[in-house]
Amino acid sequence: MRIRTAFAVSAVPAAAAALLLTAPPSQAAGPAQPATCARKVLTVRAKAAAGEPTVVRVSVTNHGTRACLVDRVPTVTFGDLDGVALPVPATSGGTYPLHAGRTAYADVRTVADPKDPEARRVPGIGVSASAYQWGRSFTAARLGTGREVVVWEPVTTWWQPTAAAADRALGLS
Repeated sequence: MRIRTAFAVSAVPAAAAALLLTAPPSQAAGPAQPATCARKVLTVRAKAAAGEPTVVRVSVTNHGTRACLVDRVPTVTFGDLDGVALPVPATSGGTYPLHAGRTAYADVRTVADPKDPEARRVPGIGVSASAYQWGRSFTAARLGTGREVVVWEPVTTWWQPTAAAADRALGLS
């Protein structure tokens, strides 16, 4: 298939059209955006917050040599339950730039009240930096939440540059 570019003669002067056609693609399209992070350059971690058994702190580190993009919020799933932790504040998507050698942080509140009769119990969680990538699974024991993770209407912060910023975003400090 051949792609054709058409210009309306009356809308674009001939000189401008000629410049657009001869400009390198990087100049014609604007500044280049970082690429999406390859899974192999990322390390995802998760651990229950000390003194906050219903909060899991997650992080993602870019071990690559260039900045790349992850989703604006981590994708956090719970055992075999449907759905993911919802972002706070709500967002319709977007990306977060993760520079080479840097780490981003997010906090996940798994349940508001662990004694809520509607709360579910799962053996672990899954965390991914981007919804389209396989993430990493963490058992409740590995997280430090005991034998199970209590979950009901979970929420997650957006990625933040520091753990303290993630705590503030969830209202912990």
